[in-house]
Amino acid sequence: MKILSVEQIREADRYTIENEPIESVDLMERAATKVFEWLYRRVSREKVIRIFCGMGNNGGDGLVVARLLYEQDIVPQVFMVRYSDKMSHDCEVNYYRLLNETKVPMFDIMSEDDFPPINDNDIIVDAIFGSGLNRPPQGMTADLISYLNQSHAIRIAIDIPSGLFADQPSALGFIFKADYTLSFQFPKLAFLMPENDPYVGRFEILNINLHPKYIDEVATPNFLVLKDMVKPILHVRTKFSHKGTYGHALLIAGSAQMTGAALLSAKSCLRSGVGLLSVHLPQKAVLPLQTTVPEAIVDADESDVCFSHFGDLQSYNAVGIGPGLGKSDETARALKRLIQEVKVPMVMDADALNILSENPTWIPFLPAKTILTPHPKEFERLAGTKFSSSFERLEKQREMSVRNNLIIVLKGANTSITFPNGSCFFNTTGNPGMATAGSGDVLTGIILSLLAQRYSPEEAAVLGVYLHGLAGDIAAESMGYEALLASDITENIGKAFGVLKGK
Repeated sequence: MKILSVEQIREADRYTIENEPIESVDLMERAATKVFEWLYRRVSREKVIRIFCGMGNNGGDGLVVARLLYEQDIVPQVFMVRYSDKMSHDCEVNYYRLLNETKVPMFDIMSEDDFPPINDNDIIVDAIFGSGLNRPPQGMTADLISYLNQSHAIRIAIDIPSGLFADQPSALGFIFKADYTLSFQFPKLAFLMPENDPYVGRFEILNINLHPKYIDEVATPNFLVLKDMVKPILHVRTKFSHKGTYGHALLIAGSAQMTGAALLSAKSCLRSGVGLLSVHLPQKAVLPLQTTVPEAIVDADESDVCFSHFGDLQSYNAVGIGPGLGKSDETARALKRLIQEVKVPMVMDADALNILSENPTWIPFLPAKTILTPHPKEFERLAGTKFSSSFERLEKQREMSVRNNLIIVLKGANTSITFPNGSCFFNTTGNPGMATAGSGDVLTGIILSLLAQRYSPEEAAVLGVYLHGLAGDIAAESMGYEALLASDITENIGKAFGVLKGK
């Protein structure tokens, strides 16, 4: 799914109006009908629905929703937020339709004295400001948003929470805090930024049938990863294939104090379908590997305690390095040699990234399309700076991918994956239970496995992140968030493949 800018969304509306063709007020009707249908399926008739409408087209959407509810014998209350003396044309049309065709109670809000009492079992619908807002709410409107946020009622935003900017950092504070955001046709980039989570809540995309030709042809660097996009990436296994068909991966991981990371990564690599896996790890970690992951081939380091050397790389289809590696001087020197000599796709995580951060001049020499999988703090260290917003961090991530010909997987909710061509893919699977030790090690193993199976680096990154999150979602169904362990993610990789295949 494409993520479009505000200007592109406006152009999509304009193109649809001209080429469907359809009147703009009828397009508003179609969009608001989707909101009405969502509400009608979920809202008890005993609830009091209070719809707060602004003077623009977002307010017009709210007015249409009120009329459609009334037609189904659900009588909402409508509050016109009079921050301007003039309504948009389509808002005005629907204002008079509601006034003349229904008996919906309508009230004007001109000052704080007009704020209605809100009960905890009410439903608040926010239709005050839309995605075209370009300055923070002020005065009475800002006070109203703050007032609504203090209630314990269910809060629903139409298209975008009022006060939130769609494409840039917002002035956090006077933004409507939605439990649900019902966005038209496309998600807004702001929905995917961590600092906006308290305002967006759970967002759902309502298809309002904007013109498919425009959607197909419009160019954007940002995408939302959905199942329909990931499913075609999967390779089909053939009857006469064998372990050699599915590649030989080399995992360089573990140290004397952090053997567990290597074991988690190794097991997830095998669970993800690789034909052969060799694990290079210190001598002291050999016995735990043999005991815990007998399917893996042991490649013991000369050192008892850390990664210090590697052998011939020619037999491997992909290399993964980092989980539990440590940052000793010996390890750093060995990593530098690996960067110079590796000729196959590579994924780097954890301490491999931390060593890179301490040696930034090595980054331009990484093999083309090496996959880096930092969490936010690791990325700050790689970038050499802190960020004032997630928008700024995203642009730095994108710039680093382009400049260094890298794929960067920035882990978190809606993990962002940037490519050397400047595009960014936001993941849609995963849950808060995956915020646990070892979860990133599992992801490294999955991506390494896919690289060894000859998925392209772009495919391995997108598919690997999606599968990782999906396995975590399946695990959380039985374990819950609090009890979920990284090993539970690994144990559900098979089920994740099954869900992706439609089984």
